Amino acid sequence: MSFEAPRMVNSKGGQIRIFMPRYGNINERRHQLHEVIRLSGMNLVINDLDMPLIIKVASIPKERMQVYFIDNEDYFKRKATLTDEEGNLFPDNDERAIFFAKGVIETVKKLNWSPDVIHVHGWLASMLPLYLRNYYANEPLFNDSKIVTSVYDHGFKGTLDSNMLEKVKFDGIDEEKIADLAKPTYDNVMKVAIDNSDAIIVGSEEIPEELSKHLKTIDQPVLEYKKPDEFADAYEAFYQTEVLV
Repeated sequence: MSFEAPRMVNSKGGQIRIFMPRYGNINERRHQLHEVIRLSGMNLVINDLDMPLIIKVASIPKERMQVYFIDNEDYFKRKATLTDEEGNLFPDNDERAIFFAKGVIETVKKLNWSPDVIHVHGWLASMLPLYLRNYYANEPLFNDSKIVTSVYDHGFKGTLDSNMLEKVKFDGIDEEKIADLAKPTYDNVMKVAIDNSDAIIVGSEEIPEELSKHLKTIDQPVLEYKKPDEFADAYEAFYQTEVLV
């Protein structure tokens, strides 16, 4: 859906950009990734450490769509996505999520592009709503941007790093707003994303029961799950009538 939703908007004349981590198992030569020098070269502070931000870009063949890859040697060089060969979560996944959120926002700022809708897919992107609404709250480029978060059943077992709360607090974000990160399970990480979004889409036929219950307590509009053959019209209508109002 992180491809299909923007492709739908693109086909209807909207201007879209896709951002994703440059995981180490992506073949840069085959997919013709190249570094964008004018966007790279910035350091992002993650838990009091300077981490260089590298931006790469590639095009999706036949679609006239660009994908921006958020890269960093420490966080994304390993030849895997989120877990090691034994299926264990990487211990720095929390920092990778913070780096990705900041990296996307800083890149959009450099592009001087003010998006109407920012649609978040997947838990590694779950810190973006929190950071945009708090750490970047005074950034005028995003004054009118609306955040939509899709909630899926593709979670993880266990928790992210137990110090995740402190790492986010380091950025001056109120502890009350991130209390759920005291135990950063998949459900709790997604609750933080939900609470800082303007609208929610249920992206899987079934999602964790705790998240289903949480969606019943919020004031934001929620679009229930739509099958692949019916999502396009439903998403477009949701964007137009519930999000961009």
